[in-house]
Amino acid sequence: MIKTILLVAVCIFAAAAALYLLMIMPRMLHRPDKTPFEGVLYAHRGLHDNASDAPENSMAAFQKAVDAGFGIELDVQLTLDKVPVVFHDFSLKRVCGIDKKVADYTYEELQQFTLFDSKERIPKFADFLELVAGRVPLIIEYKIPGGLTEVCPVADKLLQGYGGVYCIESFNPLGLLWYKQNRREIMRGQLADNFLKSGEKEFSPLLYFALHHLLFNCLTKPDFIAYNHRRYKDLSRRLCRYLYRCPAVAWTIRSKEELTNRQRDFDLFIFDSFLPE
Repeated sequence: MIKTILLVAVCIFAAAAALYLLMIMPRMLHRPDKTPFEGVLYAHRGLHDNASDAPENSMAAFQKAVDAGFGIELDVQLTLDKVPVVFHDFSLKRVCGIDKKVADYTYEELQQFTLFDSKERIPKFADFLELVAGRVPLIIEYKIPGGLTEVCPVADKLLQGYGGVYCIESFNPLGLLWYKQNRREIMRGQLADNFLKSGEKEFSPLLYFALHHLLFNCLTKPDFIAYNHRRYKDLSRRLCRYLYRCPAVAWTIRSKEELTNRQRDFDLFIFDSFLPE
């Protein structure tokens, strides 16, 4: 009787482990070429300083990153009139001092606001692409509220005419799913963190658990995992990199010491608040 119970327990454990490994499995076949992204450090929201005339996600910060030869990580979302713009937060409060959302204004209306204390304004994604013009590789994060993935086809229409190297990423698996279904050849990445430990409360703990442990990979089949570098020991992240050989992107490195310490744990690095040598 005891042997039977133990056998059943082992079978249940083995089945659960196999299911878990299948659920976190990234794309394994026909992966895009990652070599154009290698050997480059990526400036988080451009090479910015929010106390300067080149704040985050500004054209001035992007120009500085290009001039220094860094890749660029940036954020894209839609305005009220469906213009893709470069801005991180859904709310304007932190950056522009206005307690409303980007999506509450048309692009022209947003031009009345400046970024922090600079003269810079929220840029169009199209203008950003024209500025960079393929000179450095891009990591483009789609900001997707809930189930509204309309930013994907709108921004992708611009990207189809862009000649430079880029990949896309999002915290929202629905953005990756859109790319899997419509633009499979584009490298796509799942952004993740231990959301509950980081204090996130907007969604249910169950959803945050699934996102943290990359359980939507079975649907979205990402080509890389972009993870909070402080959580580098998290099991699902490690399995994706070491078992499935899925490239690992670290966000956000904020010192030379952090960059040095995480060299063995990640393949690409997004940096902020210091200037790498």
